Order: sequence, then structure tokens, then C-alpha cells
Amino acid sequence: MKTEYLTVDPEDFPLSVFTDAAERIRAGELVAFPTETVYGLGASGCNGAAVKKIYAAKGRPSNNPLILHFPDIEQIDSFAVTDRRFQLLAEAFLPGPLTVVLPSRGICAPEVTAGLPTVAVRVPVHPVARAFLRACGVPVAAPSANLSGKPSPTTAEHVRKDMDGRIPLVIDGGPCSVGLESTIVKLGDDGAVLLRPGGVTLEMLRSVLGDVRVADAVLSPPAPGAVPESPGMLLKHYAPDAPLYLVRSSDSRRVTDFLCEKAEDPKNSVLLYDGEHIPAENVYFLGARGDEGELAHRLFDLLRAADRPEAERIYAPMPDRAGIGLALQNRMLRAAAFRIKDL
Repeated sequence: MKTEYLTVDPEDFPLSVFTDAAERIRAGELVAFPTETVYGLGASGCNGAAVKKIYAAKGRPSNNPLILHFPDIEQIDSFAVTDRRFQLLAEAFLPGPLTVVLPSRGICAPEVTAGLPTVAVRVPVHPVARAFLRACGVPVAAPSANLSGKPSPTTAEHVRKDMDGRIPLVIDGGPCSVGLESTIVKLGDDGAVLLRPGGVTLEMLRSVLGDVRVADAVLSPPAPGAVPESPGMLLKHYAPDAPLYLVRSSDSRRVTDFLCEKAEDPKNSVLLYDGEHIPAENVYFLGARGDEGELAHRLFDLLRAADRPEAERIYAPMPDRAGIGLALQNRMLRAAAFRIKDL
């Protein structure tokens, strides 16, 4: 299969630019497209055969549910049972990097929900994503546009490296602004539960809903045989080929010294905060310490860059947990398959 690439300026484009891409979605084909979080690999959420192509192209387990993407909030009611809590979240954060898990009305293809009675819904804020979704005329089911388990794609070039020859079309709308997948919160009879942290932080959710419980699997390995309630809950995810090790200590200086020592071996790749080491080919800089937003923006790109053919191991500091740091810990723990070095 030959993969075509469509470049779209997110600040200036005619709506007609998406005519072919939308026709492909309605015809049951796959299209990768940009969002503010990561690039998504889309198929019609009402076409089970098309959704199966997503699992095949990614090599993704079919028990891992997908997210339905909509161009506007009003369309969600036709596919999911919403309530006052959803309306509060929508007023505060949508369109934006938030996914809400709600009871399904059973209209979307069952392959989207992986057999669960719930469906995950989202309205991205990226102008290219919303215009593309509007042109499609159907909700688009989409996980990240990468090989299953690998670091998520935040540029069209990342998509090309993983999916070239596997899918027919990639819409290149430039780099993603957030850089981490959307926050996922489930609204059920037992309250609101954070299943995957992201750009909409736990603190932000609690400011709107009050009590929001954090699922045990956010920062802990899933229980053996556990069925994922949403994307991003597997033991190993977002992972480079070289094993990643996270380093933590109550003394940040000890972490820096340990990582600098590891950087002396060219077979290691090392992630450091800015200003902590003389630049070297095997050292990759995360941004300023404490600037977790910049770290989030860079993380997946750096994991891909650090995964050099010569790299036998990758070492990185464990980020702080506050704010978007919770999302960073969640992604990095899964990228490391929970390999942690305590100093």
C-alpha cells in the first residue's frame, strides 16, 4: 500500500481540502489526522469492518477500546448517555484534550467499545481535526497513529515512521501542541474516576466535579487479567524498543549525578533537564526542571530520538506528580513497564 500525505496549514485552509479524506473515511478506509494531543488513526465509528482495520494496522489488542471523536459537543448525545456532570465538564473543557467515558447507546460499532457497555467520547480543539471530522459526517474512532505500544506520534513524521505503507492517507497539520494523549474520566453510578491523566489535570477536574477518584491503574501495574476500561491502561505502552529505566530520589542532585554517570557510556541514552550536563550525542534535554508542560510537549519525541540503534538502555528522571506531572508519571511508568531505580 502506498501512503499519501496531505499537508494542511492549521491557520489557513479551505474546507474543500478534506473532501477526499472524508470520502475515504465514509468508504471504510483509514486516515491519520492531527489533534492538539497526538496524531490519531481514524476510521468510521459506525463501520465495524473499518474499525477492525485500525487494530490490524497498529497491531493493537482488540480488547483495548477506542475513542469516538466528534466535531461538536451536541452530536455526542446520539451515541452516549450524558448527564449534568458531563455538561459541566463540557462547559469547562470541551472542545479540548478531555475524553469522557459514558454509558453507550449502542449505536457505534461494537469494535469501538471492545464489548464494554460504555463509550469514550471526545471533541478535539485542533482546527484541522474539527474541520476534518465535520467533513466526515460520522463520528471517527481513533487511537494514536502509531504501532501499538510504541511512543505516541506528535508529528506527521512520527506517523510516517510507524505507519507508512500500512494506511492510505496521513493529514499533516504540524506538531501537536499538548503532546500527551487526552485526559480520560469515567462518569458512572459510583462517581467520577480518572482513568488516564492528561492536559486537563486532576486538580482541574476536581474544581468542576468535586470528588474525582484516581483509578489504581494510573500509577500502578494493572491487575493480572484486568480488562482495560479505556486506552492507555495496559502494563506496557508508549515504549521505545530499548528498555527505559526511571530514576527517582528525594534528593534531585543524586538523580542528576546518577544520570550523568550513565551518560558516560555511549550505549546508554539519557534524558536530563536543561543545564544538568554538557551536551553529548546520547543526552536529550527535557526542558527546564519544574516546567512539566514543556516536558509533556517533548516527551514522546525525545523517547523516539533516544531510541537510537546503538542504545541498549534509556534512563530518565521521574517527574513530579503535581498538575500535568501526574500524566507524565503515568506515561513514563508504562513506557518503562514500571522499571524504577530508587536511589
